Amino acid sequence: MSIKVSDFILQRLREWDVDHVFAYAGDGINGLLAAWGRAENKPQFIQARHEEMAAFEAVGYAKFSGKVGVCAATSGPGAIHLLNGLYDAKLDHVPVVAIVGQTNRSAMGGSYQQEVDLLSLYKDVASEYCEMVTVPEQLPNVIDRAMRTAYTRRTVTAVIVPADVQELDYSPPQHAFKMVPSSLGVADYAPLPAPHEITRAADLLNAGEKVALLIGQGARGARAEVQQLADLLGAGVAKALLGKDALSDELPYVTGSIGLLGTRPSYEMMRDCDTLLVIGSSFPYTQFMPGLDQARAVQIDIDPSMVGLRYPFEVNLVGDAQETLKALIPQLKQKKHGTWRKKIEKDTARWWEVMQRRAAVDADPINPEYVVHAVDALLPDNVILAADSGSSANWYARHIRMRGAMRGSLSGTLATMGPGVPYVIGAKFAHPDRPALALVGDGAMQMNGMAELITVAKYWRDWQDPHLIVAVLNNQDLNQVTWEMRAMEGAPQFLPSQALPDVPYADFARSIGLDGMRVEKPGDVEGAWQRALAADRPFVLDFRTDPAVPPIPPHASLDQIEAAASSIIHGDSDRTGMIRQGIKAKVQEMLPGHRHREDRPGADSPERGK
Repeated sequence: MSIKVSDFILQRLREWDVDHVFAYAGDGINGLLAAWGRAENKPQFIQARHEEMAAFEAVGYAKFSGKVGVCAATSGPGAIHLLNGLYDAKLDHVPVVAIVGQTNRSAMGGSYQQEVDLLSLYKDVASEYCEMVTVPEQLPNVIDRAMRTAYTRRTVTAVIVPADVQELDYSPPQHAFKMVPSSLGVADYAPLPAPHEITRAADLLNAGEKVALLIGQGARGARAEVQQLADLLGAGVAKALLGKDALSDELPYVTGSIGLLGTRPSYEMMRDCDTLLVIGSSFPYTQFMPGLDQARAVQIDIDPSMVGLRYPFEVNLVGDAQETLKALIPQLKQKKHGTWRKKIEKDTARWWEVMQRRAAVDADPINPEYVVHAVDALLPDNVILAADSGSSANWYARHIRMRGAMRGSLSGTLATMGPGVPYVIGAKFAHPDRPALALVGDGAMQMNGMAELITVAKYWRDWQDPHLIVAVLNNQDLNQVTWEMRAMEGAPQFLPSQALPDVPYADFARSIGLDGMRVEKPGDVEGAWQRALAADRPFVLDFRTDPAVPPIPPHASLDQIEAAASSIIHGDSDRTGMIRQGIKAKVQEMLPGHRHREDRPGADSPERGK
């Protein structure tokens, strides 16, 4: 019995072990939609509220499952809407395949309705592989190459299928001239650097006295080897944000995140080291790495196009992180854990004390740092976390300690607003038996998170574990940009661009069959988290947080922060409810280097002041 092209596409996706396709309907993919009906919805069509959200859900699914995420959309506007989520995948090196419709072949070039030159439009985002199917015999090769390229290059690929082609009878490629047969599957392989390059790297690392490691998401599969390496070298380990879950924060030498959203001990370790080893990371902010003539450096990355980008590395090892470290470790000499390692551990322990103190600083009404700090100890060891872009990413980076099987991610390179909620939706389809939590700002929630709660309401009963929590840091301000204006431009908050309306997020959640509550007092924060974690359905927590709590970078000086605080005090006279007396003192108390009165030598000494 003959089948149509659309039937074969879904069949081939099933053969590639695709279980879900995140999508939105439109007449440009009517043939595929009919095929889904004939296929009894296998793979499952997951209906997002918007094509951009479908793409983000595919990204979240891919990030947390390790499988290719697949999204689909109609021609014209649907295909255009996918782009932001697809760029998020491309820039974070996440495997995603987009299947998009196109107008009939007979209408192409005729300025027809919804006709967009999709090959040109997708040329950049799907630069590794983008193809339009014009005859059935192009399949299965096109689907196979799109899937295989996405897997092996960790990138975005696209398949464009005109509406009339979807309706054609499928005819496989023949054993004939200008026909291209194909096959399923990706071969497992783990590339290794040349032995002499590994020896060069070992010699460099053995010569170092103050060794620092920087790991990213590429080190996630080499956790045991990274721990062994750090022990041998007496090193500390800093983590790029995409690698936050690559190593447990319970280890005393793990200094936490690095960069603008990073920690003070990570900043100081990079500032003072004489040797650097970067594993599976393309962390872009050179100013947070050692001075360019300060440290000797080695990089390990599986992608030869991504080595040597951020620092003058002496040795670039192209290979799988785990297998490369297994080859490197036997050539390393055990270093004594002397003052360098002890200082790293002491600084890291001190940092967590500072975080606790920063979370305890009074705010009006609730300190956002306290909101995130309070949930840290309550999180299940198998939770999946997503943070949206904005100040919520700061608190995720600094207050959440990864442990056990915890996973977490965010839009690391594109840093786009809006993926927090769809990421955890994708995560729940990847792991329906695990709890998931999204930390989002009210700007991102208003942008698209509220609508995507409808997707949660539509599907949550299908999940083995019903726990999906969306925590909204509701400060009625586009807070990260507000603080960037103050810190970088010395400008006060520009209210027409920054002020946001107050929205009853929890009420909306309850109105569509979910649960939620608004939290307006610090004393209610921990109880609210416990209620959400014990709920029998997805839960929205609306935390009323203080926009005047600054996301302080680890290298900030008191002068810089006071200048930012002054822009509030002198610039926002019409927002007096936000401007509390003594804000400078509170900001100073939050600085990483601040010492409380009882910590200062001689604070109560009668000799003080002489």
